[in-house]
Amino acid sequence: MSDLQQLQAGLDAMGLELPAGAAEKLLAYRDMLLKWNRTYNLTALKDPAQAISHHLLDSLAILPWVSGASLLDVGSGGGLPGIPLAIVRPELQVTLVDAVQKKATFQRQAAIELGLANVQARHARVEELQGTYAMITSRAFAELADFVRLTRHLLAPGGCWLAMKGQRPEAELAALPADIRVQAVEPLGVPGLEAERHLVMLRLD
Repeated sequence: MSDLQQLQAGLDAMGLELPAGAAEKLLAYRDMLLKWNRTYNLTALKDPAQAISHHLLDSLAILPWVSGASLLDVGSGGGLPGIPLAIVRPELQVTLVDAVQKKATFQRQAAIELGLANVQARHARVEELQGTYAMITSRAFAELADFVRLTRHLLAPGGCWLAMKGQRPEAELAALPADIRVQAVEPLGVPGLEAERHLVMLRLD
Protein backbone atom coordinates (compact mmCIF):
# COMPACT_ATOMS: atom_id res chain seq x y z
CA MET A 1 0.00 0.00 0.00
CA SER A 2 1.38 3.41 -0.94
CA ASP A 3 1.55 6.27 1.54
CA LEU A 4 -1.31 8.01 -0.27
CA GLN A 5 -3.43 4.84 -0.13
CA GLN A 6 -2.68 4.40 3.59
CA LEU A 7 -3.64 8.00 4.31
CA GLN A 8 -6.81 7.78 2.20
CA ALA A 9 -7.85 4.49 3.84
CA GLY A 10 -7.46 6.12 7.26
CA LEU A 11 -9.46 9.18 6.22
CA ASP A 12 -12.21 6.96 4.78
CA ALA A 13 -12.35 4.95 8.03
CA MET A 14 -12.76 8.21 9.97
CA GLY A 15 -15.40 9.52 7.55
CA LEU A 16 -13.33 12.56 6.59
CA GLU A 17 -13.42 14.19 3.18
CA LEU A 18 -10.60 16.57 2.29
CA PRO A 19 -10.34 19.30 -0.35
CA ALA A 20 -8.50 18.52 -3.58
CA GLY A 21 -4.73 18.29 -3.14
CA ALA A 22 -4.88 18.20 0.67
CA ALA A 23 -3.78 14.56 1.00
CA GLU A 24 -0.65 15.18 -1.09
CA LYS A 25 0.13 18.29 0.94
CA LEU A 26 -0.27 16.35 4.20
CA LEU A 27 2.30 13.81 2.99
CA ALA A 28 4.65 16.60 1.90
CA TYR A 29 4.38 18.00 5.44
CA ARG A 30 5.09 14.54 6.88
CA ASP A 31 8.21 14.27 4.71
CA MET A 32 9.41 17.70 5.79
CA LEU A 33 8.78 16.92 9.47
CA LEU A 34 10.85 13.72 9.30
CA LYS A 35 13.62 15.40 7.30
CA TRP A 36 13.99 18.29 9.77
CA ASN A 37 13.63 15.86 12.66
CA ARG A 38 17.12 14.48 12.01
CA THR A 39 18.56 17.81 13.16
CA TYR A 40 15.81 19.48 15.17
CA ASN A 41 14.36 16.64 17.28
CA LEU A 42 10.73 17.50 16.52
CA THR A 43 9.19 14.06 17.07
CA ALA A 44 10.16 10.71 18.57
CA LEU A 45 8.75 8.96 15.50
CA LYS A 46 11.05 8.14 12.61
CA ASP A 47 8.93 5.65 10.65
CA PRO A 48 7.13 7.34 7.70
CA ALA A 49 4.14 4.95 7.78
CA GLN A 50 3.72 5.35 11.53
CA ALA A 51 3.82 9.14 11.12
CA ILE A 52 0.70 8.91 8.93
CA SER A 53 -1.36 7.33 11.71
CA HIS A 54 0.29 8.83 14.80
CA HIS A 55 0.66 12.39 13.47
CA LEU A 56 -1.54 13.11 10.44
CA LEU A 57 -4.62 11.00 11.23
CA ASP A 58 -4.34 11.67 14.96
CA SER A 59 -4.32 15.43 14.33
CA LEU A 60 -7.27 15.23 11.93
CA ALA A 61 -9.35 13.13 14.34
CA ILE A 62 -10.60 16.35 15.98
CA LEU A 63 -11.67 17.89 12.64
CA PRO A 64 -15.43 17.26 13.13
CA TRP A 65 -15.34 19.50 16.23
CA VAL A 66 -13.28 22.31 14.69
CA SER A 67 -15.43 25.37 13.95
CA GLY A 68 -15.07 29.13 14.01
CA ALA A 69 -12.59 31.30 12.15
CA SER A 70 -9.44 31.02 14.26
CA LEU A 71 -7.49 28.35 16.12
CA LEU A 72 -4.50 28.56 18.46
CA ASP A 73 -2.30 25.46 18.75
CA VAL A 74 -0.41 25.65 22.06
CA GLY A 75 2.94 23.91 22.48
CA SER A 76 2.67 22.98 18.82
CA GLY A 77 6.13 21.40 18.56
CA GLY A 78 6.46 20.19 14.99
CA GLY A 79 3.13 21.81 14.10
CA LEU A 80 0.71 19.18 15.44
CA PRO A 81 -2.25 19.31 15.22
CA GLY A 82 -2.22 22.86 13.79
CA ILE A 83 -0.54 22.33 10.42
CA PRO A 84 -2.61 19.30 9.34
CA LEU A 85 -5.78 21.20 10.35
CA ALA A 86 -4.61 24.27 8.40
CA ILE A 87 -3.94 22.13 5.31
CA VAL A 88 -7.45 20.67 5.24
CA ARG A 89 -9.22 23.88 6.34
CA PRO A 90 -7.61 26.68 4.28
CA GLU A 91 -10.26 29.16 5.50
CA LEU A 92 -9.21 28.58 9.13
CA GLN A 93 -6.65 31.03 10.55
CA VAL A 94 -4.20 28.90 12.55
CA THR A 95 -1.62 30.30 14.98
CA LEU A 96 1.08 27.95 16.26
CA VAL A 97 2.96 28.83 19.42
CA ASP A 98 5.97 27.13 20.96
CA ALA A 99 8.52 28.30 23.52
CA VAL A 100 11.36 26.51 21.66
CA GLN A 101 12.92 28.65 18.93
CA LYS A 102 13.92 25.80 16.60
CA LYS A 103 10.38 24.40 16.62
CA ALA A 104 8.90 27.77 15.68
CA THR A 105 11.55 28.05 12.93
CA PHE A 106 10.44 24.72 11.48
CA GLN A 107 6.77 25.74 11.68
CA ARG A 108 7.48 28.95 9.74
CA GLN A 109 9.45 27.10 7.08
CA ALA A 110 6.74 24.45 6.73
CA ALA A 111 4.09 27.15 6.23
CA ILE A 112 6.24 28.79 3.52
CA GLU A 113 7.12 25.59 1.65
CA LEU A 114 3.57 24.23 1.79
CA GLY A 115 2.02 27.56 0.78
CA LEU A 116 -0.08 27.86 3.94
CA ALA A 117 -1.06 31.53 3.98
CA ASN A 118 -3.44 30.76 6.87
CA VAL A 119 -0.64 29.74 9.27
CA GLN A 120 1.29 32.01 11.62
CA ALA A 121 4.06 30.62 13.82
CA ARG A 122 5.04 32.37 17.05
CA HIS A 123 8.09 31.77 19.22
CA ALA A 124 6.75 32.75 22.63
CA ARG A 125 5.45 31.53 25.94
CA VAL A 126 1.70 31.21 25.59
CA GLU A 127 1.01 33.38 28.66
CA GLU A 128 2.73 36.30 26.85
CA LEU A 129 0.54 36.07 23.73
CA GLN A 130 -2.08 38.68 22.85
CA GLY A 131 -5.31 38.40 20.87
CA THR A 132 -8.28 36.02 21.03
CA TYR A 133 -9.13 32.78 19.28
CA ALA A 134 -12.38 30.90 18.68
CA MET A 135 -10.65 27.61 19.52
CA ILE A 136 -7.55 26.75 21.51
CA THR A 137 -6.12 23.28 21.12
CA SER A 138 -3.14 21.32 22.36
CA ARG A 139 -1.74 17.82 22.05
CA ALA A 140 0.03 16.74 25.27
CA PHE A 141 0.88 20.31 26.31
CA ALA A 142 -0.15 20.33 29.98
CA GLU A 143 -2.72 19.10 32.44
CA LEU A 144 -6.19 20.56 31.79
CA ALA A 145 -6.15 23.02 34.74
CA ASP A 146 -2.77 24.44 33.63
CA PHE A 147 -3.84 24.53 29.98
CA VAL A 148 -6.91 26.59 30.90
CA ARG A 149 -5.03 28.84 33.33
CA LEU A 150 -2.31 29.72 30.83
CA THR A 151 -4.66 30.39 27.90
CA ARG A 152 -7.94 31.73 29.28
CA HIS A 153 -6.97 35.31 28.34
CA LEU A 154 -6.76 34.13 24.71
CA LEU A 155 -10.19 32.49 24.41
CA ALA A 156 -12.70 34.56 22.47
CA PRO A 157 -16.22 35.02 23.93
CA GLY A 158 -18.17 31.85 23.22
CA GLY A 159 -14.94 30.05 22.35
CA CYS A 160 -13.95 26.48 23.09
CA TRP A 161 -10.87 24.61 24.30
CA LEU A 162 -10.12 21.39 22.42
CA ALA A 163 -7.65 19.39 24.53
CA MET A 164 -6.29 16.20 22.95
CA LYS A 165 -5.66 13.48 25.52
CA GLY A 166 -4.87 9.78 25.69
CA GLN A 167 -6.98 7.95 28.27
CA ARG A 168 -10.02 9.77 29.63
CA PRO A 169 -8.37 12.15 32.17
CA GLU A 170 -10.72 11.78 35.13
CA ALA A 171 -8.35 13.30 37.71
CA GLU A 172 -7.61 16.30 35.44
CA LEU A 173 -11.33 16.87 34.81
CA ALA A 174 -11.98 16.83 38.57
CA ALA A 175 -9.25 19.44 39.13
CA LEU A 176 -10.71 22.04 36.73
CA PRO A 177 -11.69 25.48 38.10
CA ALA A 178 -15.37 25.97 39.01
CA ASP A 179 -16.02 28.36 36.12
CA ILE A 180 -14.93 25.84 33.47
CA ARG A 181 -17.67 23.72 31.94
CA VAL A 182 -16.91 20.34 30.40
CA GLN A 183 -18.94 20.38 27.20
CA ALA A 184 -17.99 16.87 26.12
CA VAL A 185 -15.33 14.17 26.32
CA GLU A 186 -15.31 12.44 22.95
CA PRO A 187 -13.49 9.12 22.35
CA LEU A 188 -11.48 9.31 19.12
CA GLY A 189 -10.87 6.37 16.81
CA VAL A 190 -7.58 6.74 14.93
CA PRO A 191 -6.82 4.00 12.38
CA GLY A 192 -3.40 2.45 13.01
CA LEU A 193 -3.14 3.88 16.52
CA GLU A 194 -3.83 1.28 19.19
CA ALA A 195 -3.74 3.66 22.16
CA GLU A 196 -6.82 5.33 23.63
CA ARG A 197 -7.48 8.89 22.47
CA HIS A 198 -9.99 11.43 23.76
CA LEU A 199 -10.95 14.99 22.91
CA VAL A 200 -11.91 17.14 25.91
CA MET A 201 -14.07 20.14 24.99
CA LEU A 202 -14.19 22.92 27.59
CA ARG A 203 -15.94 26.29 27.78
CA LEU A 204 -16.04 29.22 30.18
CA ASP A 205 -19.29 29.39 32.13
